[in-house]
Amino acid sequence: MHNNNNIASDTTTANQPQGYGTPFYRQYVLIALTVLYTLNFIDRILIQILAQPIIEEFQLQDWQFGLLSGLVFATLYTLLGIPIARLAERYNRVRIIALSVIVWSVMTALCGFAGGFLSLLVFRVGVGIGEAGLTPAANSIIADYFPPNSRARAMGTYAMGVTLGSVLAAALGGPIADAFDWRTAFLVLGAPGVLIGVIFWVTTREPPRGYTDPPGTEQRGSDNLRVTLGKLSDKPTFWLNCAAATLVAFVGYALTAFKVAYFQRAFPVSLTEVALTVSVPAGLAASAGVFSGGYLTEKLSPRMPNAVVLIPGAGLIASVPFYVFAFVTPNFHLAIGSVMLGALLHYSYLGAQYTVCQGIADARSRATAVAIMLFVINIIGYGLGPLFLGVLSDLFTASDIAASAHGTELTLQMCKGSAEALIATLGQAKADACLAANASGLGLAMVVTSLIFLVGGALYLCASRTLQRDLTGPTD
Repeated sequence: MHNNNNIASDTTTANQPQGYGTPFYRQYVLIALTVLYTLNFIDRILIQILAQPIIEEFQLQDWQFGLLSGLVFATLYTLLGIPIARLAERYNRVRIIALSVIVWSVMTALCGFAGGFLSLLVFRVGVGIGEAGLTPAANSIIADYFPPNSRARAMGTYAMGVTLGSVLAAALGGPIADAFDWRTAFLVLGAPGVLIGVIFWVTTREPPRGYTDPPGTEQRGSDNLRVTLGKLSDKPTFWLNCAAATLVAFVGYALTAFKVAYFQRAFPVSLTEVALTVSVPAGLAASAGVFSGGYLTEKLSPRMPNAVVLIPGAGLIASVPFYVFAFVTPNFHLAIGSVMLGALLHYSYLGAQYTVCQGIADARSRATAVAIMLFVINIIGYGLGPLFLGVLSDLFTASDIAASAHGTELTLQMCKGSAEALIATLGQAKADACLAANASGLGLAMVVTSLIFLVGGALYLCASRTLQRDLTGPTD
């Protein structure tokens, strides 16, 4: 059912309110893209599920893991995002997506062969290169398959890949790592993506560009980057959306990078226990937040035109008390519940960032606009968020070590390693001081970072003042 032809010039001259293809096939394509996005996040998040054993084996400081899990991936992912999006404006988007899936899956599997910090870093760069090809092209395809009045729900469904991928990375990665080791988890979860990419290639049709745009929308080739930036420069909602989504990603990726490690340090639980009792429930709550955000937006928009930015704004602000409580309470079950409620509220923003971007950009620049947004989000949010939290954690941990009864005898680097290794080298008392500082320092860093959600929520609320003026119309 695929079409291998380059159809960059395919257009239609009339509005197609029903969307491209049959209803069943549209849903198949949407589900297929959601599966790929889920796979994208399994491979992206898996390293964060395996954080503590990797940190212990390579004796990394938290800032090093923040660099490994964030910046090195985000740099290539981001720098290649716009060039690949430009290709997606001109060439077959299905092929671009399929090839991207195959590349990132191979590189994820290779992470299982890493011999140290540097080799793992190189393979993570490779994962970032592959994953750069999915979301801009997928956004453009979804906009051509679904008419404007159905895109919020479609994008909410697609965005569920973020949280579903996180759930599956935890549900599968944790038990595999405990049963075998963290290297096996990379191999088992990375390799199947090659087959899935091929299946997508041979079963998905490339839609005509602009197929579902409103009546009167001019149909022509894609705009260049300069023209796209020129159009967006006059639309403050785009940049408010970028700023808000960037801050939310900064916090969200930081918390995700260290959440499993925090629970392993703060409570006497195994990796599998944390994965199944913390990460999976929190991921399911986040998925519910993504879907409910899109669903509520679609239902409320007829009466509340700015719902697409008001809902995530309110949700982000409301999530902060729950996240703060989760990282200060000594009660394991209360911490889990608070993380779940925080995730439910926080992830209401995820579909909105794409829906707003699509509504502002026209068919000639949609993939590029999304890539520009992702460039900002990923360089600052994904790239620097985990590193920021890791640096804070090391600072707070070092301070707690210095304040302990053994502060004059211990350093931050001496306190890195598994509990067994620390006891063997330092003795029980000093090991206990190290383990307590590692947990308290990371917990305080998580609390401080969570407060940034307040600013992100406020920016979404501010976007309601310009949204209606900036939405795309027939003359755009």
